[in-house]
Amino acid sequence: MKISGSEILIESLKKEGVRHIFGYPGGVVLNIFDFLHDEKELQLILTRHEQGAVHAADGYARATGKAGVALVTSGPGATNTVTGIATAAMDSIPLVVISGQVPTMLIGNDAFQEADIVGITRPCTKYNFLIKDVSELARTIKEAFHIATTGRPGPVLVDLPKDVTTSKAEFIWPEQIKLRSYNPTYEGNRHMINQAAHMISKAKKPLIIAGGGVIASGASKELRELAELTDVPVTMTLMGLGGFPGSHKLSLGMLGMHGTYYANKAVQDADLLIAIGMRFDDRVTGKIDAFAPNARIIHIDIDPTSIRKNVRVDVPIVGDVKRVLTVMNKVIREEVKEQWSEVRKAWSKQLEAWKKERPMTYDRDADIIKPQYVIEKIYELTGGNAIIATEVGQNQMWAAQFFKYDKPRTWLSSGGLGTMGYGFPAAIGAQLAFPDKLVIDIAGDGSIQMNIQELATAVINKLPVKVAILNNRFLGMVRQWQELFFHERYSHTKLDEIIPDFVKLAEAYNAVGLRATKKSEVEPVLKEAFRIKRTVFMDFVIDWTEKVYPMVPAGAAIDQMLFPEEKKKPEKKLKAVK
Repeated sequence: MKISGSEILIESLKKEGVRHIFGYPGGVVLNIFDFLHDEKELQLILTRHEQGAVHAADGYARATGKAGVALVTSGPGATNTVTGIATAAMDSIPLVVISGQVPTMLIGNDAFQEADIVGITRPCTKYNFLIKDVSELARTIKEAFHIATTGRPGPVLVDLPKDVTTSKAEFIWPEQIKLRSYNPTYEGNRHMINQAAHMISKAKKPLIIAGGGVIASGASKELRELAELTDVPVTMTLMGLGGFPGSHKLSLGMLGMHGTYYANKAVQDADLLIAIGMRFDDRVTGKIDAFAPNARIIHIDIDPTSIRKNVRVDVPIVGDVKRVLTVMNKVIREEVKEQWSEVRKAWSKQLEAWKKERPMTYDRDADIIKPQYVIEKIYELTGGNAIIATEVGQNQMWAAQFFKYDKPRTWLSSGGLGTMGYGFPAAIGAQLAFPDKLVIDIAGDGSIQMNIQELATAVINKLPVKVAILNNRFLGMVRQWQELFFHERYSHTKLDEIIPDFVKLAEAYNAVGLRATKKSEVEPVLKEAFRIKRTVFMDFVIDWTEKVYPMVPAGAAIDQMLFPEEKKKPEKKLKAVK
């Protein structure tokens, strides 16, 4: 029996176990949307912008570990997905984005709402397809999910011309896919693993750097076993938060530009780095030729192109993190006999000294609301039991620094691309996946406005997402740079103090709006928001002068950190800013 391409697409998605699609309709995908009208197993979540749809699919993927799915129309619908696709590509997030396209006979003719989305997205997708024959549709969808979710995960785009959705063919679903040119390496080289295990045993100042690959591989348990087995401290990249418990005694928190003092010092003083599922991004390394000058480096990653791309590596291990660590832990237990605690006593004492010298702190006695205080209160009231999404900027860094992530897939943030407007739709995707969990978007007043229209999506779908806006009336991170490096010339970073009124805006969308202007109001507002089973916007009017510290300036080594002045200066007034 032959069915239309639209039906083949829907049946293919169901075969892949898809239950939610995020999307927006348009002319060339109307056939697909028509079949979705009566569909019982697949739910399409209508967002208010295609970028919001892709970010929501991304948040869904990060929270669940499954591929997120977005469906959009051609032309501007497709081009609106590019930022979301690039966000997912930089952070290795599995997505399948299905874009409608003009009929095949019109491709290349500058038809109405035509865009070469395959060409446009080629640099920021793991792979993309243009389907010209309906008989290839089912197999292509299977291949798209296979590519997106295996090896180093990433986004895959499927461009679907209108005539393919209306043409008919038999639905033949391939149970298995084997692509001749795509064969990721999962098993690490045993010789290299043995070599790495013995290097760890001999090191006096070893340090593990855990990245997003730990979470993508589902290797949190194996990482914890390695750290506890060998008594090696762990620091995490921004993408690696939650891959190792933040409250664990071996955790040093995040490293890098806004990492902890003790993590950055440990990197520079270590004699061995065990880099696991991370890519040595410039925000992690700082000045490359000054990075980890005393350390030999073991690098484990499933993507061979990430190894030796940015830093020298002594022992490269290409393979799936979970499988490599499983073998490495076995080698260490059975073959390596050293007593870790005796060998590393001096190292442990040094790390403790650094923690006492420069703990993560701020002015806790201030009467004005400090953003770090809001984050700490969220952590205290939730007990860490929440999924935290963030926007990008100061709000993101404070959330990374002052909330301890003990479980994987509880931290959703745009790392590589740094996409403002990511957090709210991502939180919507996570809340849809886990309706009974507390999902909080920690936002800035600048970032939240990038995709604020998704308030409608949250409210209409009865998603009780909580949004904590750290409102400093500025584009905070850019303002911080202007203060430190541009002589306080705040060029176009000051936002209006009353536009928008976030409480009234929330109410306009039939959500709940709450506000705190004093420190004493923070906890009551949070408790009220967590009690309400509806979408809530919390407007926390914070100290606009607050900066993110520590901070490694551009071009500096990561142990060359800036800190707030020791002498307290008179508090500046917002009205003094020109």
